[in-house]
Amino acid sequence: MHVTIVTAFPEFFRDFLSTSILGRAVKRNLLRVDLVDLREFGRGGYRQIDDYAFGAGGMVLAAPQLEDALNVARGSQEACVVYPSPQGTLLTQEIVETLSRQEHVVILCGHYEGIDERFVEREVDLEVSVGDCVLTGGEIPAMAVIDAMARLVPGVVGRGEAVEEDSFYRGMLDHPHYTRPASWRGMDVPEVLLSGNEAEVRTWRRARAVERTLTRRPDLLARAAIGDYLSGEACLALLTADRPTSEGVEALSSLCRFYGLGRPFFVILRPEERRSFDAGAAEAASPPKVLGSLSRVWDWTRAHGKGRPTLTVVIEAQPRGGSLHTLEAKRRCLEHEGPLLFLFPDGVEAGESAEGPVVYASVAQEAEALPLAVRAGIALDRFLGKR
Repeated sequence: MHVTIVTAFPEFFRDFLSTSILGRAVKRNLLRVDLVDLREFGRGGYRQIDDYAFGAGGMVLAAPQLEDALNVARGSQEACVVYPSPQGTLLTQEIVETLSRQEHVVILCGHYEGIDERFVEREVDLEVSVGDCVLTGGEIPAMAVIDAMARLVPGVVGRGEAVEEDSFYRGMLDHPHYTRPASWRGMDVPEVLLSGNEAEVRTWRRARAVERTLTRRPDLLARAAIGDYLSGEACLALLTADRPTSEGVEALSSLCRFYGLGRPFFVILRPEERRSFDAGAAEAASPPKVLGSLSRVWDWTRAHGKGRPTLTVVIEAQPRGGSLHTLEAKRRCLEHEGPLLFLFPDGVEAGESAEGPVVYASVAQEAEALPLAVRAGIALDRFLGKR
């Protein structure tokens, strides 16, 4: 990874780039960070890099000096130019991951009132903000961006799993952490962490990550991939009266494979259509599960879910009265202790009473114009989308 920083205060970064994890990454050539001193491109005897703002105000970094510094920073390479700014897009893990895949990132550190807007419009690819606060300059946000990017470089952090377990990597907060002593000031480490049972520890950590996210940052659910945090197995069922097309079957089967849902259920209500579909599907290498009622699906999920009730999420083309927003539906999925069924009705009503809880959600307004496989893909991505 190659990062170049344009700053009027390069001394900010000396210790930052020679200490701890980043220092070792630089020494091992896993991370290359170059510094370009903006003051070397100043004008006049005082090496001026800024001037008074038009219309009154403070000092603004000038475009000509910035342009000269950026040309040196870029060199002969194409580069993604990032400008930390309170007006920028909030820095998220998704943005960090995108930046980490660039061959060369140039970070411009503003100061005073910022930099000339014409330069921003002409040269900057991305403005990012580290939060709703104002700092004295862009150096500290630049450090935050570099540190977050460096963690994604293979070999910088000891275990790859350590990165994947961090907060925000899958869109969720991290679980709590404890170390010795096991008891401190009357507070004990949870017993499960002392048990040596790895499966129970994973379950506990998953539950605590869910609990923290729902309590502290429920807004994160909009972009969270919740598949790894569900307490039970998830599966998909198509409810239809008629025999589905072979293309539709393959599309839904591919979606299930991609999202780790296993083979889909095809609930075909008309017996003659079901028999016809069964006859053709029997020759397939991995024949689909063909059933005549939803109760058979719920029997299967209950048996494979150790008797726990199934939460059925009915994904409809159009929102109905009582339909949940995707965020609320995801919250219900995370809170549910048991298997999960994504049910896609294709022009028919279920007509059966579910044994467990049922929630209704929709893909988008007027989504009935989309093929069912497309609607299913959109819905699964919103719930289980892999990063």
